[in-house]
Amino acid sequence: MPLNRLSLAWMWVFCSACAEAREYTYSDAHLHYVDFFQETAGMPKLLKAMADNRIEHVMISGIPVAKKWHEDEPKRPRYYAGDDADAYWYSATDTLVAAAVNSLPAPQRQYFHPFLSGFNPNDKNSAAHIQRMLDLNPGLWQGIGEVFTRHDDLTALTSGDTPRANNEAMTRIYHLAAENDLPVMVHSNITSKRERNPLYLPEIEEPLRNHPHTRFIWAHAGTSAEIHRHQTRLDFLLPTLTRMLEAYPNLFIDLSWSLLTPYLLDEQGKPRPEWLALVERFPERFMIGSDVVGRFNKLGNEIHGFDPFLDALPEDVARKVARDNFLAILPRHAAK
Repeated sequence: MPLNRLSLAWMWVFCSACAEAREYTYSDAHLHYVDFFQETAGMPKLLKAMADNRIEHVMISGIPVAKKWHEDEPKRPRYYAGDDADAYWYSATDTLVAAAVNSLPAPQRQYFHPFLSGFNPNDKNSAAHIQRMLDLNPGLWQGIGEVFTRHDDLTALTSGDTPRANNEAMTRIYHLAAENDLPVMVHSNITSKRERNPLYLPEIEEPLRNHPHTRFIWAHAGTSAEIHRHQTRLDFLLPTLTRMLEAYPNLFIDLSWSLLTPYLLDEQGKPRPEWLALVERFPERFMIGSDVVGRFNKLGNEIHGFDPFLDALPEDVARKVARDNFLAILPRHAAK
């Protein structure tokens, strides 16, 4: 049966919309090559997941702690929160990352941006350890992190003192990062599971103020799934971020999964206008990350989950957030 004019008009509108649909190339600004047992699905699976999902560049790091399988536990836990056994600082995680990246042909290596994470943030010797790692692999390491400071129940499970982003050991690391032109990704929760105020904000704000020459990536902007499990959404987060981005040009925000909902998208999966306005106001200060841990089968889902938010931004801003802002924060030698 021949199509009438109305049908043809709708087909034209539909095809025009399809033609205008955006397709992004991504940088994953937050990826862990190993899990909390220092195991990984391996580089071939990571490369396939990147190729399948147009993820061109990856921040690749280890996990700075290893979860203990305690003598009294008959079954091995699957995650750090699986039981009450300790986690402990594990420096060999960086060796695993370095070996994986160095095993690649040179043309592939340029798309991987390794960050050092295997050190104890409470130990004032850690800056010297980081410098040794930089010297062992000149030009390999392009950042520091993800540094675990305030981190939900993991903080309580990790052996030793509670790490803080503003302690003396980290102060030495921030100085070293500035000297070596390295960004630092810090996980520092903005509050606890029950306090409805920015209880721990001074711990991240003090380094931002005292180290203006160090570039900070704030992982998840201080949020976490565990905080949301108890508090749903932090009403103070948006005004706090707005003030901090105004005050500290060295602050960058990792928009990984715990920020996607309930902040960037509402309950219906639609972008929240107030968050779109914030990103448009600071278009070079936000980046996206998957935060996958040692397994890469969900990498594409995590990254493409940001597409509705990106699509609601001006196209030039969206492409910065999707890919370019992460690359811009890397050391000058890496960008070149």
